[in-house]
Amino acid sequence: MTFFHFGNCVALAYVPYVIVYKCSGLAEYSAFWKCVQAGGAYLFTQLCKMLLLATFFPATETASGGLDITGEFLKSTVDIADLVGLHIVMSKFAGKGQLKFMIAGMGWATAELIVTRFLPLWMGARGVEFDWKYIQMSFDSNISLIHHISVAMLVWMYSRSDLQKSSLPVVVTLLGLACYRPLIVEILMQAVGLGSWMLLLAKAGFTSIVALISLQMYLSIPSQGSNSYY
Repeated sequence: MTFFHFGNCVALAYVPYVIVYKCSGLAEYSAFWKCVQAGGAYLFTQLCKMLLLATFFPATETASGGLDITGEFLKSTVDIADLVGLHIVMSKFAGKGQLKFMIAGMGWATAELIVTRFLPLWMGARGVEFDWKYIQMSFDSNISLIHHISVAMLVWMYSRSDLQKSSLPVVVTLLGLACYRPLIVEILMQAVGLGSWMLLLAKAGFTSIVALISLQMYLSIPSQGSNSYY
């Protein structure tokens, strides 16, 4: 039973990443090592964020169960570094726009999966007692994959010179929501009192909306289907 539970968690967490890599065309372009490089950029970016938080935004004491909105806002503001990191990664790769943001988003999401969820799944899901939180963690990793690819797509579109001016405020707004998503989640947990499954559903709904809007704007770019390079 323990092995079956662990196997299900691993399959739910990692198999979608393999499917996306195979079906998105990345495998045809032999983009594996580029994804690894993007993952390395993710690790470097997180290190820079940790240094910024430790230097300029030291932790403050809050009441037990309380929410430090100011602190969480500042922490989420530092997540803008992720957007800068994604932009730098995509600027280093030559190729079509789809290939660029897929490499960046895939590498970013995979690195986050390994860093934040590998050990909890390995240590926790192999426990004697079944716990739904590891299944939820696996589903959350799939949501993060869509989230990071969508954010990478938005960053790429923001850098485009042929993006419609009417779409620019939408792109900026969606990027802002992506950066402050952790704060929004914390507020929902504290104010609305969402349960773990409802919170996961809310994340999935939010990410799906952002992804669909991003995809629609991407398809509206005239040169997105051409062979021109960014």
